[in-house]
Amino acid sequence: MAIYTDTHINAQTKGKRFRNEAPNMRSGEGNLPAILWRYLAERIPDKRPSIALPIRKMRLNPTADGTPMLYKISHSTLLLQLNGQYWLTDPVFSKRASPSQVFGPKRFHKLPIELDEIPALAGIILSHDHYDHLDKSSILALTERTQMFIVPLGVDNHLIEWGVPANKIIALDWWQETHLGGIRFIATPAQHFSGRGLRDKNHTLWASWVIQSPEVNVFFSGDSGYFDGFKKIGDRFGPFDLTLIETGAYDEMWADIHMQPEQSLRAHLDLKGRHLIPIHNSSFDLALHPWYEPLERIAAATKAYGVPLLTPEFGQGIRLNELAHSPALNHGWWKSHLPKNRPEFEIVVPHMVTDK
Repeated sequence: MAIYTDTHINAQTKGKRFRNEAPNMRSGEGNLPAILWRYLAERIPDKRPSIALPIRKMRLNPTADGTPMLYKISHSTLLLQLNGQYWLTDPVFSKRASPSQVFGPKRFHKLPIELDEIPALAGIILSHDHYDHLDKSSILALTERTQMFIVPLGVDNHLIEWGVPANKIIALDWWQETHLGGIRFIATPAQHFSGRGLRDKNHTLWASWVIQSPEVNVFFSGDSGYFDGFKKIGDRFGPFDLTLIETGAYDEMWADIHMQPEQSLRAHLDLKGRHLIPIHNSSFDLALHPWYEPLERIAAATKAYGVPLLTPEFGQGIRLNELAHSPALNHGWWKSHLPKNRPEFEIVVPHMVTDK
């Protein structure tokens, strides 16, 4: 179950504030002046691509068929077609991952599908309430087309406040589960934090998700630093046919809440995953590394350990029942978009993956 302290008033966790299991974490909060100074003074080349990224236009049937599919739309927004139904994770269709559409990180690629083109959804799965994962305007636009919202504890309060009917929301603690449309959803731990303002830190829970359909067993990481919870999840619910693992927006100054790419691989191995799709990259400028670095590093790490890596273009469909026959989906689409005079950065073969 989630861990909390007695400081927050919440409809479901009265008098409590959520926290991680790990003590003395480096979340970056204690280094805010230094982080702000780096953002203002440090010049990072290629934080955004200089040319348009490749996009596959998505044309979906209004009703899902029986083929299990996955489409990466943007950042952590993925469309799953499972058991003849559509499911969407962390929908963010606004141009900026920000409380303002005037300021804040702006998406640097076109969307493969527009918000009004999303078909009727069996459900939306949310990992936590940060702006690059929970977008109010997207939620409101999708409410009438969505049967259920599956969320971590406390995130339901945001949705209800925005006008989503309470009877369309299922809020779960870590290790709790629900069954919808023949699919099992389990809220599992993550090592992160929550909050949408200056005064609501950790008032809501953050989670990863196990998604089990008759055809495929999928893990969706949401946001997380590396921690031993991945092994616990893998022992209980693995092996996974596919892991969707956060790989991007990392830095040593907040290393405990966002994984380095080599740690993303380690998490995949802990989870007993087969195929890995790196998410949380190539959409928004949220850190201090080149936009392509997460993909370069995870590609090198997975190659070193013989892990099947899938890197579909935005909008490209993946048949989840044919993963073993999908080598073309790791074609390194970003390599043709790399700058000629790009800066060098170290790619470390992740010996730490096996040093536990």
